[in-house]
Amino acid sequence: MPTHLTVTSTEDVTPGLRRVWFRSDDLSAFAGSEHTDRYVKLMFPVADQDRPVVRTYTALFPNVAAGTLAIDFVVHGDQGTAGPWAARAQPGDTLLANGPGGAYSPDPAADWHLLAGDESALPAITAALAVLSPTAVARVVVLVDDAAHEPALDDRPDDAKVVFLHRESGDDLVEAVRALDWLPGRVQAFVHGEAQAVMHGIRPYLLKERGLPRADVSISGYWRQGRTEEGFREWKSDLAKAEEAGPVGRLLRRR
Repeated sequence: MPTHLTVTSTEDVTPGLRRVWFRSDDLSAFAGSEHTDRYVKLMFPVADQDRPVVRTYTALFPNVAAGTLAIDFVVHGDQGTAGPWAARAQPGDTLLANGPGGAYSPDPAADWHLLAGDESALPAITAALAVLSPTAVARVVVLVDDAAHEPALDDRPDDAKVVFLHRESGDDLVEAVRALDWLPGRVQAFVHGEAQAVMHGIRPYLLKERGLPRADVSISGYWRQGRTEEGFREWKSDLAKAEEAGPVGRLLRRR
């Protein structure tokens, strides 16, 4: 059953990232949820439409006993559905949410952690940093619009070095990840964001050039430049079919 969420307050994490706090009478769906990339499917009602618009967001800081959680929304003026809703959200507003899902949480046994992405990955990166041990080693690369859009990310281990990239300066996420000093030992990687950069730029670097085991890499696109979420889902489906039909997919099917 969907979880009923009621807005209690809002705050601006950065000029382009609005955090909305919710309360629910029943957050039992989150009991035992330990994935730091835990996500929910939010249902936004749209005037003159029978079906709501569904958008996927990371759920932050769920407290089952208190019935509270937060969701960070990227806001770009009137673009999209969820961002404008979050910009206008007031206490008492409600949403329905399905979930949570999730697949990643930092492995304490890893020698170091690579966390990279853009604003869409910031909530999951924030959650991952918060649960790392004080002695953990992490390298974090985040692409934002400019210096004013850099979040604090204060809740992190001492040896978690953060590099912020700026779009206005022409910084490139793929180049920045490739330029990182590669530390010795086993690395666990979490890389999410714009699909072209992540799937076609960073994924081959990690899996092929660096030879990381697939089990140590959480990587996928959260969005695609120039596409709605519906269009992005179609793009992901087409990509999966193409990879399945390619030489790697054929090899796997013969095993």
